[in-house]
Amino acid sequence: MLPPILNAIEIYMLKRPLQLQTDQNDVDAIINIKSKYGVKRIWQGDPCGPKGYWWDGLNCSYGDGNAPRIVSLNLSSSGLTGEIAAYFANLTSIQYLDLSYNSLSGEVPDFLSKLPSLKVLNLRRNKLSGSLPDELMKRSKNGLLTLSVDENPNICLSTACKTKKDNFVIPIVASVAALSGILIGFAIFFGLKRRKKQVMKKVQAELENISDSFASKRKQFTYSDILTITNNFEKLAVKMLSSSSAQGYKEFVAEVRLLMRVHHRNLTTLVGYCIEGTNMGLIYEYMANGSLDQYLKGKNEYILSWEERMRIALDAAQGLEYLHNGCKPPIVHRDVKPSNIILNEKFQGKLADFGLSRIFSIESGTHISTVVAGTPGYLDPEYYLSNWLNEKSDVYSFGIVLLEIITGQPVISKDQENAHISQLVSSKLAEGDIGSIVDPNLAENFNNSSAWKAVDIALACASQNSSNRPTMSEVVIELKECLAIETAQNDKGIKSKGPRRMVTVNVDDEFSPRAR
Repeated sequence: MLPPILNAIEIYMLKRPLQLQTDQNDVDAIINIKSKYGVKRIWQGDPCGPKGYWWDGLNCSYGDGNAPRIVSLNLSSSGLTGEIAAYFANLTSIQYLDLSYNSLSGEVPDFLSKLPSLKVLNLRRNKLSGSLPDELMKRSKNGLLTLSVDENPNICLSTACKTKKDNFVIPIVASVAALSGILIGFAIFFGLKRRKKQVMKKVQAELENISDSFASKRKQFTYSDILTITNNFEKLAVKMLSSSSAQGYKEFVAEVRLLMRVHHRNLTTLVGYCIEGTNMGLIYEYMANGSLDQYLKGKNEYILSWEERMRIALDAAQGLEYLHNGCKPPIVHRDVKPSNIILNEKFQGKLADFGLSRIFSIESGTHISTVVAGTPGYLDPEYYLSNWLNEKSDVYSFGIVLLEIITGQPVISKDQENAHISQLVSSKLAEGDIGSIVDPNLAENFNNSSAWKAVDIALACASQNSSNRPTMSEVVIELKECLAIETAQNDKGIKSKGPRRMVTVNVDDEFSPRAR
C-alpha cells in the first residue's frame, strides 16, 4: 500500500549526427546576435542540426558535402533594441531577414545591401532614422529585393536625403531644384489621378456586366435609401466605397463576385447593393452585437463567457472550412481577424469582408503566387516571405485570432516591447498554469481541459511552418470537442479546474501541439 520509491527513469544514449555541423561563421554570427540583443528563445546546440530541428525562427540549407547555412532569420517582435548589429553581415547566405516590430534605432546600415543572397528584408515598425543606403534602394527598385520599412517615422525614402554636412548649396541652385521638384510633383499627381480614373472606368464597366445577375438576386437601393435606412450611417450594416480609392473598386468587385456564389450560415449575407454614380455600397444583414474585436479590446462592457468564446471560434472555423472545402474551386479569405468576425443578436459568429479573398483555379496546384495582402500580426510568415498563398495562410491567421479569444490580449503587446501574442503564450506554457494564459476577466470560470485543448489548437494553427498546421476541417473537429467539454461541465453545474500539467517545449517547432 506504500507509494512507489521510483516512479520514472530517463535513459540517454549518445548518437553521432549524420550531417555536418553548421558553418562556423554562421554559428558565431547567430550566437553574437543572441548575446547582443538578449534573445529570449531556446537557442541551444547546433543552429541547423539535426536537420529539421533547427533553432526557432531559423531555416537552413543543406548542400551536398557542404556545411549547413542559415538562409532565413525571423526575429520579428523579439524586443530588439539599439542599432542593427554588424553581426548580421556575417550571415552571408541569408535570404530572408525579418526584424520587424522591434525597437531598433539608428540608421539602416550599408552592410545589409552587401548581403549577396538577401531577397526579403523586413524592418517594419521600428525606430530607425535617416536615409536608406543607395544600393539597398537600387536593389529594391530593380525587383531584386522585397524591402519593408514602413512605420519608421524618421526614415527618409527619397534619394534627396542628405546629411547636414552636404547641405551647402548656392541659393539659386536650390531654387531651381525646388521648382523642378514641384513640377515633378504635379506630373506624378496628375499621372496617378489619370491612372485612377482609368481603373475606376474599367471597374465600373465590369460592374455593369455583372449588375443584371447581381440585381436578380439582391435588392438594389438608392443612395438616399441607404441614408434613411441607416440613419445617416449610424448603423454598421453598410459598407460604402470611397470614391477616391481605385484599389477599393477592385475589392468591391471581388466581394460582389464572391458573395454571389457563397452561402453559409457562418458567412455574412449580402441583402442588397447600391450603384449610383460614384456612390457604391454593399448592404449586409444587420448584426446586432457588432464585431468580435469590440469585446476582446474592452470596447464593450459585456464579457464573453468561455462557452460563448468557443462557440464564436467554432462559427468562424466552420465559415473558413466551407470556403476551403465547400467551394469549388476553394477560396482563401486572406484577412481573418477579430474585426472581420461579426456577431448577431445570439452571438453567432460570421466571417465578413471578402475584398481581399482569392479563388484558386483547378490548375493552381498547392498554392498561387500573389502580392502579399492582409493585416500585420495575422499575416502568415511563410506567405509573407514567399508570396505563396494557400488555405494554410488562413489557418495561421485563425490561430492568432483563437489566441486572442483565449487570452483577451492584443496581437501585438505594446506593454512588452511589441511582443507577438504567439510568443507570449508560448513563453507561459512552461509554467503549466492555464490561469496565466486565459483572459483574467473570466475569473477561472472555464474548464481547464477545454482551455488546454484550445491553446494546443491555436498554437498548432500558428506554426511557422505551414506543413505543421492542421486543416480547417481538423480545427472544426477539435473545437467541437472543446465546446463539448465545456458544455458538459456547465450542464452538470460543476466547476472543475482540471489537472495542472508540465509542458516540454520542442525546439523544432514551438507551436506544435503539446502532449498532455
